[in-house]
Amino acid sequence: MHNYDHGTLERYLAAHVPGFGALDAIDKFSDGQSNPTYKITSGTRQFVLRAKPPGKLLKSAHAVDREYRVMQALADTDVAVPEVLHLSGDDSPMGTQFFVMDMVQGRIFWDPALLELDRPARARIYDAMNATLAALHSVDPVQVGLGDFGKPGNYFERQVGRWSGQYRDAETDKLPDADWVMDWLAANMVADDGASAIVHGDYRIDNMIFAPDAENVAALLDWELSTLGHPLADLAYQCMHWRLPHAGHFRGLAGVDRAEIGLPSEDAYVDQYCERRGIARPQNWKFYVVFSYFRLLAILQGVLKRGLDGNASNPKNSDMMRQVIALMAHDARKLAHG
Repeated sequence: MHNYDHGTLERYLAAHVPGFGALDAIDKFSDGQSNPTYKITSGTRQFVLRAKPPGKLLKSAHAVDREYRVMQALADTDVAVPEVLHLSGDDSPMGTQFFVMDMVQGRIFWDPALLELDRPARARIYDAMNATLAALHSVDPVQVGLGDFGKPGNYFERQVGRWSGQYRDAETDKLPDADWVMDWLAANMVADDGASAIVHGDYRIDNMIFAPDAENVAALLDWELSTLGHPLADLAYQCMHWRLPHAGHFRGLAGVDRAEIGLPSEDAYVDQYCERRGIARPQNWKFYVVFSYFRLLAILQGVLKRGLDGNASNPKNSDMMRQVIALMAHDARKLAHG
């Protein structure tokens, strides 16, 4: 939790955020593991403030400046993002760097099965997610000022190296399955095919706000992991979530009869995305999904480490988190074998 002086923060926001007056209320959102996020109210307007957490942080993690930059760049594209209003420095009144954006009204769905909606609405939600992902990957990074937003070369080679390093830096227990998966990814590395796009990095249903009265994406949120990379990373990451259990602490679709409740199959969703982008169906699909499993378990390992160090935005029970990480490593190894 951030320590701040109400009056100092109020004066700062009034000086830097268009349309901001008095700081009437600041309330921390309970959800989220990475960057603490607050709803701030000023008169009749509501804003969102998203900040780096306090304490010692892993290298390149919690990049709120990247979130701000990519949303600012996408403002005039077909990708729906909130309007960003201000980016602070590291010496802000919150004690860490933060940015402020407009608060978008709408619905957030935490369960990808969408059981609270009727069958036709579920299909429209998934179609909207598919269309938004295809639209994002169709944006020319150079045209929106993001030509230097990532590094050249084999994206997956860089990412496997990055997340292996992050995992090692945050490692709390020895997991032979995680070690095996890291070795498998390195040994089965896909060739660089030259495909590059703005990738979101955490593309899943609960990182989107849907319109209050329609099934379209009103805002795509949580751009902390965005970069220039291979578009199949986003596609596989979302499809990986559908393979996770639909129980306990997971928000997946494994075991759910998707056809019965009106959701597309994984194959249909991938085909629809490829048709929208005019590309061939991907080869080496297993590699992309195994990579997605490993990257997510590396992220969760960082959450566990921050929780043990007392720096997590929304700390969870450490024993539960250990079980989740171990299960994901086991499932990734099974998928690689299978």
